[in-house]
Amino acid sequence: MTQAALQQRFDLTGKVALITGASKGIGEAIARALGQAGAHVVVSSRKQAAVDAVAETFRAEGLQATAIAAKMGGDDEAGRLIDAVVEQCGGLDILVNNAATNPVFGPAVRTSLTIFDKIMKVNVRAPFELCQKAYPILCERGGGSVINISSVGGISPEAGLGVYSMSKTALISMTKVLAKEWGENHIRVNTICPGLIQTKFSKPLWQNDEHREAFERQLPLGRIAQPDEVASLALMLASPAGGYCTGGVYTVDGGFTI
Repeated sequence: MTQAALQQRFDLTGKVALITGASKGIGEAIARALGQAGAHVVVSSRKQAAVDAVAETFRAEGLQATAIAAKMGGDDEAGRLIDAVVEQCGGLDILVNNAATNPVFGPAVRTSLTIFDKIMKVNVRAPFELCQKAYPILCERGGGSVINISSVGGISPEAGLGVYSMSKTALISMTKVLAKEWGENHIRVNTICPGLIQTKFSKPLWQNDEHREAFERQLPLGRIAQPDEVASLALMLASPAGGYCTGGVYTVDGGFTI
């Protein structure tokens, strides 16, 4: 394969990609990677100022970027967001469900039903609603790619993160259901399960040097990852290079789940 042919396998020129939770961390890294591959990226998160700043940075880097704020889990937010993407960008080809929340740490049995509902609404219902709203648009475009960002906790529950782990397991199951139902429409649906990635969201797990080093000693690769290492896999799944991948559950965890 020539270098030009290889580059074409990862080319997203002409595609529109919506990434939720994209104002920082993994979401921002994925948005940047898809933009660098030629996609027009729609950066979405709760606060307009935050997504405006990211989109402005992307445009300064020569990327095509639009900022649309939306609060995942809010009533009618999924429909409003998809409508805004289509109106401002002309369509949608790639959906990355990255936005998530985890406001508690501790045993699941001590989690209030209010917090349980909030986690499920943001981590499961919102991605499902976005998928439902995006489905006819993706069909009109002749297919597309949906990438759900789960967690290794969705494969094996993590201590102190019980309800969060439940929500991420549900996201994996949703991926498989939609992949089976949507394949005939040339829509691929996959899940990425990151391990410990050095982001603001996971800061309580890695900011203590002693705890981080103890965790790293358990990993075959001996280190925690950076957000762009998740973004590289997302790029493959979004592009023609991942054209035969659907229903997959891919870990980016340094060997944690072995």
